Amino acid sequence: MTALTTLTRLCPPPNSPVSIRWDVVEAELGMPLPQDYKQLAERYGPGTFCDYIHLFHPHGVTKFVQLTGPMPSRIRAHLRKDRHQGTHPVPCEPDLLFACGSTDNGEYLFWATDPAAAPDRWHIAVNEARGPRWFTYDGTLTAFLVSVLSRHHQVPQFPPSLLETPPEFTPRPTLWKPGPVSDEQPVDTGAIRSWARANGYDVPPRGRIPQEIREAWERANQP
Repeated sequence: MTALTTLTRLCPPPNSPVSIRWDVVEAELGMPLPQDYKQLAERYGPGTFCDYIHLFHPHGVTKFVQLTGPMPSRIRAHLRKDRHQGTHPVPCEPDLLFACGSTDNGEYLFWATDPAAAPDRWHIAVNEARGPRWFTYDGTLTAFLVSVLSRHHQVPQFPPSLLETPPEFTPRPTLWKPGPVSDEQPVDTGAIRSWARANGYDVPPRGRIPQEIREAWERANQP
């Protein structure tokens, strides 16, 4: 039984798979992608697991959740800064880490892209939003989701309440080539909360993010 089959039994996907031009996506990224991720992205489409784990997707509705958007490179830049300044440890060279998801609490999920030419051998790393801890998983992204949702592994950064209810996937709207993102469109709230706390803002752990904090995030993260 494949990890994807197990995942679909644990957490049923939407009815209709998504069609994705992987040749276009990989050309835009300039790197190959793991086969398990391609199957996962096609079967589930953009969305959230357990209202907490958001996977970056080629069809993400905003630039903040697009696999080909600016977030992976921005996050990598922060990791380089952390390593240079000694702020937080990084489990491997920052240039080897490619963000493939985020959480409501501001953690990021990464592929450790080594070896670069063998994406099916990449493993998963999860950082701590406001601390030094990292969790690593020696397996694919799909296998990682199965392990977490089946309670086989407990990621220390994830809340104990994550699985108080049965695992559920919530689909999000999809776009192939989104237009400009307006201030009223949804964004990666976990990323905003993490940035705000790191920059001295008092931001609530859940609920609406104050407009002044959202505007400050936008100004600080202009491409």
